[in-house]
Amino acid sequence: MGAEFDVLEATITDLSRAMATGEVTSEQLVRIYLKRIATYDRAGISLNSVLEINPDALFIAAALDQERKLAGPRGPLHGIPVLVKDNIDTGDKMHTSAGSLALAESYAPKDSYVAAQLRRAGAVILGKANMTEWANFMTVGMPSGYSSRGGQVLNPYLPESLSPSGSSAGSGVAVAANLCAAAIGTETSGSILSPSNNNSVVGIKPTVGLVSRTGIIPIAFSQDTAGPMTRTVADAALLLGALTGVDPADPATAASAGHAHRDYTRFLDKDGLKGARIGIPRGPWFKRYEADAEDRFESDELKLFKDAVQTMKELGAEIVDPADLAYMEYWESSVLDYEFKPALNAYLASLGPSAPFRTMKEIVAYNAANPEAMLRYGQKLMAGSEATSGNLTEPAYIQDRLRDIRQTRQEGIDRTMAEHKLDALLFPATWGCWIPARAGYPSIQVPAGYAADGRPFGITLTGTAWSEPTLIRLAYAYEQATKLRRPPTLEKA
Repeated sequence: MGAEFDVLEATITDLSRAMATGEVTSEQLVRIYLKRIATYDRAGISLNSVLEINPDALFIAAALDQERKLAGPRGPLHGIPVLVKDNIDTGDKMHTSAGSLALAESYAPKDSYVAAQLRRAGAVILGKANMTEWANFMTVGMPSGYSSRGGQVLNPYLPESLSPSGSSAGSGVAVAANLCAAAIGTETSGSILSPSNNNSVVGIKPTVGLVSRTGIIPIAFSQDTAGPMTRTVADAALLLGALTGVDPADPATAASAGHAHRDYTRFLDKDGLKGARIGIPRGPWFKRYEADAEDRFESDELKLFKDAVQTMKELGAEIVDPADLAYMEYWESSVLDYEFKPALNAYLASLGPSAPFRTMKEIVAYNAANPEAMLRYGQKLMAGSEATSGNLTEPAYIQDRLRDIRQTRQEGIDRTMAEHKLDALLFPATWGCWIPARAGYPSIQVPAGYAADGRPFGITLTGTAWSEPTLIRLAYAYEQATKLRRPPTLEKA
């Protein structure tokens, strides 16, 4: 018997090529990733990033191997094992719970659009990734990566001291630790970008409407989106193309017609930064970032950011510094508070008569009746949302929603990029991620090095609506010139 195929840091292209040459099968890949999950996720370092394994994964992989022999591969994702976040419906033997014990026995009646697209492309849905409960909109003060159903996700780089960050914590950790080939996360505000930054992976938060929201446990109609989390920009581009499509059940996707692509890998360009204009928004927020970094002895992050800027210059980019956004100061918005209730109630209604709960009100009551298991950190945000009308008629909601659109789009990102003729905006780590989140605009996070203590650091590139091709081109050029990502050490000392 030959040596086991080495999946460590293997790209989707590497795995696809190995299956094409017969070096490995999809079924073998599933076994290898399952072995790594058994070794590092619930034993050893105990990352706790995988909430549930698909009991049919090996059968699905074997069927795809047979299909490859008889008809050839469907495409580059054929037989590739992928994890999906636990708020993404799969109409199979796995639960979809948003990390909550309240939905621990909830089965979706059918695939989400995202899951259906993955299966159509030939991917093997390996299992569900753990996440921050209710996508971190249950309460204030809940640690990132904690859920009542799954427990606490740990960061593979610094498990005892560094947060896995964001609600897509399990997806980011599993990718970083090579427990899957790739994963799907979701973002409302920072939940793909932040775990990508803290776990040294690539994450794309798409334009809202590029990827269907159907069958995903929501927070907000206006800001929710799913997106790829991978170890390379090329893999993220490849996976993003499989997720796009106009979904009749999701009106937001209608606007993607003419903007969406089925193959984003054609925008990969090692020379993509030549002649590009990159703007750095500086203002009171950036001064606070610099001060915070010094106060928290994280000045090495500032150096890493400056190094990234210098690299881009050397690769031919013109850096516009500053390129201040008209509205850069954070403001409180009530949009998520008001949208959570009707969004969740609509999702629960879609589950049909077998749904364990029909309304947010019932879930709030269930949590209150089981405080030891459900209310370790309270439910301030969920209870607050339940207290709203659920009809989105409150003047405060309407005013905040219109303000968010105006100040982050027309008078924010759009205006700044037009005035300075920019290809993208550049942020350190995930600072400023709330701006494209409220705008519904895309961002990409790319590894940019490590602090002295081993803490990952990344950069975020942001653009206007449907600018994913440009962001991918810029990020790929930077990544290929630097290749700074390194895998975490999972073996205990």
